[in-house]
Amino acid sequence: MTVVSFTFKSSDGKEIFAMKWSPEDQQKPKAAVQIAHGYAEHIGRYDVFARKLAEAGIVVYGNDHRGHGKTNGNAGEAICFADEAGFDKVVADMRALTENIQSENPGIPLFLFGHSMGSMLTRRYIQLYGDDLVGAVLSGSGVFSNGLLKLGTVVAASEIKRNGRAHPSLLLDNLVFQNFNRGFKPARTDLDWLSRDEAEVDKFLKDPLRGKIGSAGYFHDFFCGLLAMNDAANIQSIPKDLPLHFISGTADPVGGKGGKGIVQTCRAYQQVGLQDVSYKLYEGARHELLNETNKGEVTQDIIEWIFARLESL
Repeated sequence: MTVVSFTFKSSDGKEIFAMKWSPEDQQKPKAAVQIAHGYAEHIGRYDVFARKLAEAGIVVYGNDHRGHGKTNGNAGEAICFADEAGFDKVVADMRALTENIQSENPGIPLFLFGHSMGSMLTRRYIQLYGDDLVGAVLSGSGVFSNGLLKLGTVVAASEIKRNGRAHPSLLLDNLVFQNFNRGFKPARTDLDWLSRDEAEVDKFLKDPLRGKIGSAGYFHDFFCGLLAMNDAANIQSIPKDLPLHFISGTADPVGGKGGKGIVQTCRAYQQVGLQDVSYKLYEGARHELLNETNKGEVTQDIIEWIFARLESL
């Protein structure tokens, strides 16, 4: 296969770093998958997954979101999407990459894969641009209370007023993440909740491209983006025939105890008329399914789900 790095310009001129994995043969790809990565990570972490998809005949693209990885460059430790409306701008970046994919692969069915923060961006994306896609896989997603999100925006706004948008917010970081590791005592690291595979956790902790802490501006934009994602009218705008597949570990704190949040989210989408909403919960698995001890099983399940949807086109 061929793996290349490139940059593209988003709708506001922002230069975005991206990667592409192409199948070995020169035949037309069977499908395309666009990846939206999670908080504090980068698209390079998806290399093993993307290579498996490419081996199956799928061309894969993904970008480093604003404030992350090589798109961020040397902009400092605090993760910040943009000076304003950052969540919307990251979704617009994803749309710009989609246009790039469509230009290079005319007529090829496109799927979107989003993990964690990327799954939230994906859930907003399908409200705006769902017609671009033939399906979406959402990994490590969850349920978010509007009441708590609104409270979060108030706290973030206060942090911004006091210290500025770019200032790292330990307060908000603790509010969002402090409980995630509590179910894994005695904890070996602060990130035990990510995976049962200790080598993968350690690898991420040592990753030079790992983001350290979110800025007040990041958290404000993120909470506002989730409120838009939760909006009833926006949910109604998702194409009713767009297949959605949620995957989560039963020990993933983001998905709720035993995956209850995932089940609840799927039912909410079904209740508004989406015709093909499914989920799979992996027993004992934690947040990063693609870096879990059963990652081979997870990847194969995703490939099979994609090809099942292709057969129904």
